[in-house]
Amino acid sequence: MMKKLIDNLHYVDIENPYIILLISILFAYTLFLVTNQIILRSIAKIFRRTSTKFDDILLEQKVFNKLPYLIPLIFLYSLRDVVPFFKSVDRFIIALIALIILISLNALINAINDVYKKSRFAEKLNIKSYAQVVKLIINSVGIIIIAALIAGKSPIYFLSGLGALTAVLILVFKDTILSLVSSVQISSNDLFKIGDWIESPQFGADGNVIDIALNSVKVQNWDKTICVVPTNQLINSSFKNWRGMSESGGRRIKRSIKINMKSIKFCSDSMIEKFKTIYLLKDYMEEKLKEINGHNIDKKIDEADVVNRRSLTNVGTFRAYIKFYLQNNAKIHNDMTFLVRQLAPQSDGLPIEIYVFSNDTNWVNYEAIQSDIFDHLLAILPEFDLEVFQNLTGILESKDN
Repeated sequence: MMKKLIDNLHYVDIENPYIILLISILFAYTLFLVTNQIILRSIAKIFRRTSTKFDDILLEQKVFNKLPYLIPLIFLYSLRDVVPFFKSVDRFIIALIALIILISLNALINAINDVYKKSRFAEKLNIKSYAQVVKLIINSVGIIIIAALIAGKSPIYFLSGLGALTAVLILVFKDTILSLVSSVQISSNDLFKIGDWIESPQFGADGNVIDIALNSVKVQNWDKTICVVPTNQLINSSFKNWRGMSESGGRRIKRSIKINMKSIKFCSDSMIEKFKTIYLLKDYMEEKLKEINGHNIDKKIDEADVVNRRSLTNVGTFRAYIKFYLQNNAKIHNDMTFLVRQLAPQSDGLPIEIYVFSNDTNWVNYEAIQSDIFDHLLAILPEFDLEVFQNLTGILESKDN
């Protein structure tokens, strides 16, 4: 149809170029309306009816939205030998055609990136930074081609001048080049990916990675603020990735209870009898007393010899209780490091440290598990005649008042 119209224009009175120009513009506008109102809407309806997601994303990214402008421009460019006006502006028309194609290619790359993000491969490799590099290359080449079309020169003419500007370009695009190298390092070494919890105090980042771009990494902190960190600076500094914790299925609990050393003592007979009634300590008490009594009998140590004989202590029995209590806790991961230890005495008491792992890595659940454990241990501490060390200033002041 377009070819037939162009051929017919040769028979129009050439003495009236404005008539030819008017007819051409009207027909180009008709092509715009047909493409925009009929073809583009028909494509949209067909895509929405399909079950695939790729065509829907093409619509979301407006890949075809520039099509109504492209067809009329191609038509007008084809009339450059017929209409004198188009002959004088043909370079600008072809440059506009190239610009529209360039914009459409950018939209297509965005659509491909969106499709990939929704695939199962996105968890292993994020390609957004690579897509941005491809866009950067295409846009750079596209700008050179458009400039060459407008100037009426060969693209090689402009490319030949880039050699002298290499040093300037490296300086201008220094951050982009560094970010590109950093993006490759992130992907190839699997340093982090979207959804990982990373912690980088120097940048105020402590939360989940929500976006990895060429020049920046977005981290949503736990207070819901968004922290934007330059990609190359993040790679060149230290950061902590908590993904290993999540994938292991265990999250560390490391906390101490500081015992008032004045409350530590040997177990009396009444204390021993009371400990025997505690279900978790029943077997332990029998084995431990048998071991201690056997040692004292072999060494012929008198029961009144407190210095030389072996005896149970309330703090040692409390440590044993913590061990059995945690072993019987369904929320503790017994296949990972399991340690209940006594640290060096300090000015504020004797630390009894728990170093274990919960089997639930969810932050909220983890904090609940940890709190429940120490709620119980602090509440049961007086049963062992032990006290937690704490500053008594508040108590003294309340008594004075």
